[in-house]
Formats: sequence, C-alpha cells, structure tokens
Amino acid sequence: MSVPVNVYDGPGGLPMNDAQDPATGRVNWLRFAALAVPGFAATAALAVALANGALAASFAVSGQQFKVSADRLDGTGFAQYGSVDANAREDLLPVAVTAIKDARLKDLCQSVVTTLPVIGDISLKLRAGTGSEAVTAKDLFVDATQLSGNAEFNSIEIGRDASTLDKGPDGAQGMQDLFAQQADTVGITNLRQVAWATNAGTFKLSGLNMKISKGRHECF
Repeated sequence: MSVPVNVYDGPGGLPMNDAQDPATGRVNWLRFAALAVPGFAATAALAVALANGALAASFAVSGQQFKVSADRLDGTGFAQYGSVDANAREDLLPVAVTAIKDARLKDLCQSVVTTLPVIGDISLKLRAGTGSEAVTAKDLFVDATQLSGNAEFNSIEIGRDASTLDKGPDGAQGMQDLFAQQADTVGITNLRQVAWATNAGTFKLSGLNMKISKGRHECF
C-alpha cells in the first residue's frame, strides 16, 4: 500500500474536513488534536496522564524544534499515534509520535537554528549516512509536529485504538480510545519532518559530520 504522508501541516496549515482521509490513509494531526483535546478538562487529563507516565514523553523538551530530512527511511515494526510532550515549564505540546523497531536512513540531515542577541542566527547542522553505510536505529521514537514524504506500508492498520498497538517498539502505545495506526514495514522517500524530540535504544550515525555556522542553514 503506497500513500503520500502529510500527518500534520503545522500551526499555519489548513485542516482537512476529517481527521483521516480513508482514500489515502493521510492523517491531519492538527485536526486530530482538535477532536481529541476539545477543552480544558481534556488538557488536564493529558497532564495527569503525563505525570503518571502514561504518555510517551520521557524528558523535558527544549523550546526549539529541529528539522530532519532523509533521502529514504526503511523500517520494520511501525506505529504512530497522538501524544504530548512537555517542556521545562510544564507546557504541553501536542505531537504525532512515530515509533519504529528497526530503522535505516540514507543521507540523514538534522538542523536547528538558535537566534542570539547581537550575534543573530546560529545554525547547527548534522549529516550522516551519506556513504555506503546507512544510519541505523533501534526502538526509535520521533515526537513530530510535521511529517511529509512518499510512504509505502505493508500490512497497515489505520484507526486502531492507540492503547492496543503491538507492532512497534515496547512502550509504543497511546491513550485508550484515541486514533492510531501501525504496519509491519514502512518505507518513506524524500522524508521531511519537524520535531520536538527523538530518542532511541541505539542510534548509529555512519560518517557523522557536524557543523556550526552563522546564519540560517537548515536541512530544508
């Protein structure tokens, strides 16, 4: 099954009429969040769940999102569900968690831009997997606010209860009654994503090259 992926258009994006387009399997997480978290009571419930360790966030995220791109990602044991991260101020940040048991990425790029007084923009850019060896990761979790690319799934299940996911890494489950999807395998070309956090059991960066420079020099 091959579908284009655009799971979350970001704060400036236009929501789809429905949380999911059944014809393509696309999910707009901005629309999803509006349905799943309609008011203060639901937000409070998420805060309680986060405090009790029921959600995926495992550390306080920084106040900066970062960009990640790759020519191709191939993974086995794929799961995706809505969740929240929290920063050091305990603000809740809605995310779409993508979890993969084993992942391989070709031509990986990661960038973040920091704006400092007087100095201006400072960019940190990391590249890896540009040679014969791919970047590899086990038990990979990405807490993203935007994801796009051309994706192909094998044995995909769309609309599964997030608390019953069983194809992804251990712990890759969301809250009961919330929307989720999973598949045996996933392949994504021209991957582009914006994220708050990434964590993995192991992360091997072949041919790692990191550079810090003035100005804005992002992956995309």
